[in-house]
Amino acid sequence: MRCLVTGATGYIGGRLAPRLLAEGHEVRCLARKAGRLRDVPWAARAEIAEGDLRKPETLPAAFAGVDVAYYLVHSLGQAGFEAADREAATHFAEAAAAAGVRRIVYLGGPEPKEDGELPSPHLRSRAEVGRILLDSGVPTVVLRAAVIIGSGSASFEMLRYLTERLPAMVTPRWVRNRIQPIAVRDVLRYLVACATLPPEVDRAFDIAGPDVLTFQEMMQRYARVAGLRRRIILPVRPLTPSLSSHWVGLITPVPNSIARPLVESLIHEAVAGEHDIARWIPDPPDGLTGFDQAVALALAKVRDAEVETRWSTASGPDAPAEPLPSDPQWSGGTAYTDVRERTVAAPRDALWRVIEGVGGEHGWYSFPLAWSVRGWLDRLVGGVGLRRGRRDPHRLQVGEALDFWRVEEIVPGELLRLRAEMRLPGRAWLEMRAEPDGDGRSRYVQRAVFLPRGLAGHLYWGAVAPFHAVVFGGMARNIARGAAHSL
Repeated sequence: MRCLVTGATGYIGGRLAPRLLAEGHEVRCLARKAGRLRDVPWAARAEIAEGDLRKPETLPAAFAGVDVAYYLVHSLGQAGFEAADREAATHFAEAAAAAGVRRIVYLGGPEPKEDGELPSPHLRSRAEVGRILLDSGVPTVVLRAAVIIGSGSASFEMLRYLTERLPAMVTPRWVRNRIQPIAVRDVLRYLVACATLPPEVDRAFDIAGPDVLTFQEMMQRYARVAGLRRRIILPVRPLTPSLSSHWVGLITPVPNSIARPLVESLIHEAVAGEHDIARWIPDPPDGLTGFDQAVALALAKVRDAEVETRWSTASGPDAPAEPLPSDPQWSGGTAYTDVRERTVAAPRDALWRVIEGVGGEHGWYSFPLAWSVRGWLDRLVGGVGLRRGRRDPHRLQVGEALDFWRVEEIVPGELLRLRAEMRLPGRAWLEMRAEPDGDGRSRYVQRAVFLPRGLAGHLYWGAVAPFHAVVFGGMARNIARGAAHSL
C-alpha cells in the first residue's frame, strides 16, 4: 500500500516510516521542509512531500494516490496548541476524504475519565482530534495510549532522570494514580498492522502493556532494572501540576512547556478499559512487552547509542522558516557576528571528528560554567536548556536537537551549522567549518551570527559581547587543541 506519514520528523513517525518500508509498503512523508528528512537512514527509500497541515492548499498533492494516512502530529508545548491541533486535524480529514484515502490511523492519548477532575487540555485536545478524524467519512482507527516507554520518549526521559537523579524526593499525590504503560515496540507493531485492517473497522481502541502501575511503582521498578537503590518517595498534597512541571523541568531534559501537559495528564488514571484490538491484531506469541523488559530495552539502546529518534527531534511550526544563508546579504538590518579562526596541527578529518562530537557529554570546549549558567537561565524562563543532549555521541543529522541548538545544516567533513533554540531577543546561529591547510594541517573557522529583535536584542548582544573572547575564543582554541591531541 501507499502510506502517508505525517510527523515523520517526530519521535513515533520517525520510527514508523522505516518499519512500513520493511513491510513492503510505499511510504510518502509529509514535512514542512523536505530537508529535515535528508539525513535519516531510510530517506532514499521514501518519497518526501512538502506541505503544511495549517495550509490546506499544500495538501492535495501529498494525499494523491494514498491508501493509508497516518496522523502523528501535535502542537504540544506551543501556545494555543488546542486550536492549532483542531485546525490541522480538520485539514487532514478533509484532504484525506477528498483524495479517496481508504484508511486513517491516529495515535492519541487515553480517553479522559469522569473522575471528578477536569480533563487536562492535552488529553482533551487528543480526544477532540480523534473525533474529528472519526467523523471524516474515511474509515479511521484511533489508538489510545497512555505512557509510552522507549528510548528517547518524553515520558521515558522524565521517568529516567527523576529516578536516577533523586534517590529521595517529595512528590505530588498523582504519583499514586494508576497507569498502564506500553512499550514503543508494541505501539509501532499496532500502527503497522492497522494499515491492513478491513474497512469496516472504524473506531477507537485502547492499547496498553500488561502491567498496571502507579508512577511511584514505575520509578521503583525503573531503579531496580537500572541497578539503583530503592528510592525514597514521599507524596504530598500541596504540589500542584504547575509546581510539579517546574520541578520536572529543573530535574529532567523535558522543558516546562512539554512537562506541564504531561504532568496534567498524569492527574487522571490511565488504565485501558478494553482490549478489543486483539480481535484484529492478536497479541504476539510471547505476549505484549512488560514494563521491566521495556525499560531494559530502552536502557540498552541508550547505552549502545542506538536511539533512533528522540522527543526533541521534532521542531515546532514557530521555528524560523528560512535558514541562515551561507553568505547572507543583510540589507537594511543589523547582523552581529563573531568570527574565530585557528590553524590546527591535525588533518581535516581529525578536526571534523571533534566538530561533529560537540555538545552532550563532550561539552562545548570552553568555560563549562558559562555554558551551564546559560542553560539554567534558559530553563528558568521556560526554554529547553542544555539537558536535551544529543541522540548519538558521534554522528549528527539535519533537524535533530543538540543541547539548546538544532542542526540546521551539515556537510560531512566540512560544515556544521546550528540554529539556537534557547530563549533570545533575536535569532542566532553557530557555524563550525573544517578547511584544508596543506602539510597535514587544517584550519578551523568558527562564526556566531545574531540577528537582534528590537532594542532588547541590541542590548543583549552588548551585554554578552565582553564574554565572547572567553567563550567563543576558548572554544576555537580548545577544538583545535582537541583535534591535535586526538592523533
